[in-house]
Formats: sequence, structure tokens, C-alpha cells
Amino acid sequence: LLLRRAPAPRPGGAGLVISALFQDLLRYGKTKRGCGQLPGWLRLLQVPKRWFTHFYVVSVLWNGFLLICLFRAEFLGESLPSWIQNMHHALGRDSQSKDTGNEHFSALLVLLLLWLHSCRRLAECLWTSVFSSGVIHIVQYCFGLGYYIAVGSTVLCQVPTNVRNGKKLSVQICWYHIIGVMMYIWASLHQHRCLAILANLRKSRSGKVVSLSHSVPFGDWFESVSCPHYFAELLIYVSMAITLGMHNVTWWCVVMYVLLNQALAAILCHEFYQKNFSSYPKHRKAFIPL
Repeated sequence: LLLRRAPAPRPGGAGLVISALFQDLLRYGKTKRGCGQLPGWLRLLQVPKRWFTHFYVVSVLWNGFLLICLFRAEFLGESLPSWIQNMHHALGRDSQSKDTGNEHFSALLVLLLLWLHSCRRLAECLWTSVFSSGVIHIVQYCFGLGYYIAVGSTVLCQVPTNVRNGKKLSVQICWYHIIGVMMYIWASLHQHRCLAILANLRKSRSGKVVSLSHSVPFGDWFESVSCPHYFAELLIYVSMAITLGMHNVTWWCVVMYVLLNQALAAILCHEFYQKNFSSYPKHRKAFIPL
């Protein structure tokens, strides 16, 4: 609503500064071009968009560590580290909570999927994507680092700290595990294809980068939406919610955050394409097909 309906602030007024700061915190990369010339002090708070790579480095290391801890607790009968148990207690998860159904295996599977997702995105940032000179706000950058630490911890907090409690581990693969993993693979494949399409717009047939300008992408899900890689990201998180058994309210809150975050970014990108390319396909939606 603020993006679309707010009246234009008066030049030189406090409203202009607030508006510029608000826009700067929402936009990144090419969409920053739509919010006018930024004040000099705001430009000092920008970091390169290619620093997105750092998000996935942190995620691979941190969530990989959590995955190892949970794996050892599941299959080797070891206890989770004491600081993790303290974190559980601080977040209100009683160490004596009963493991309902198959949630301990579901959490292990989701943490594995999250780690694999981070590994793939890191590889794409390093060897597939071609970053331009776009920037992001330092607050967005710090929030992104914190997010990938928090999201893995959120998965770990879905199981009791006494994962086995001396009992023999019973792994039961349920129907929602199969559906969730299949959806995860399907969405991940499409996301990779769409990111490759975007990267190839800036490369020659030999794979050499020849341009950093923006072009209209075609192929795969780009035929339906402007930002299919954002839509695929949402589907990946929905697939994890399914893998957790579809009843985990905490993870559905994570899905809602991803929905709102990716939808906003998609709308801004959609408006950029429409504004800068007069022949942009009229039938394409911003984020969700049809």
C-alpha cells in the first residue's frame, strides 16, 4: 500500500528522507532504479548484491553443523549439545516433550533438504549466476545472514532435546515425506533452470560473460510469470511444510514470511520489466501463475 498509494513527498522535506529510506530497505538490485536518486548517506549503506553468496556460505556451514548434531542424536544415541538444549528451554520447548508420531525423522529430513538447498544455491551463485553491479542495503544483508541461521535452528527446535532417550530409533517413512521430497525436487529443478536462463542472457554460446545488462527472459516458467525462481522458492518451503506433516504451525509461519518476501520482490521486478521493455508479454503475472 505504501509503495502504490502514498502521495509524493515534498522535495527537501522529512517525508522525502523517510520515503527514500523505506524504499531503500525494500528494494535491491535492478529494482532500486525505480526509487529515484538516493541521498549520499544512503548510498554509503549499500553492499554488492553478489554478497548474496555469503548467505549460502553461512547456511551450508551452520545448517550442516546442526544436521550433523541431529544425525548423531538420531542414529548414534548421543545427546544434543547442552547449548542447544538451553536454546530449546529458552524457546519454551520442554526437554521432556513427547515425540508425537514421526516428527524427529521429519525434522531430520527437512534439515537435510534445507542444507541441500543451500548447497545448490551456493553452487549457482559461484558458477551459474552472473551478478551485475546491483546493490542491497546493509540491513537487508545482515537480516539475510541472520535468517539462514534462524531457519535451521527453527527446524531443530521442532524435536524434543532427548531425541531418543535410550530407545531404539524407529524410522517410518510416511506418505507426506514422499510427497514433500518429490515436490522439493520438482521445484528445485525448475528454480535451477530459471536461474540458468537468467544467467545465459548475459553469456555467449561459449559461456563467456558478454553483458551485464537486463533482458527479457523466455522459457520454462518464465512463460507464465516474471519471477518463477521466486515462486519456486515458495514451493520449496511449502514442500518442507508438507515433509513436516503439514501440521507444524511454526513452519507455516516461515512459509508465510517467504510468501510475502518473495511476492514483494516479484512485484517490484515485474514493474521493472513492464516499465523498461515496451514489448514485455502482457499475459505474464508477477509471481503466481494464472
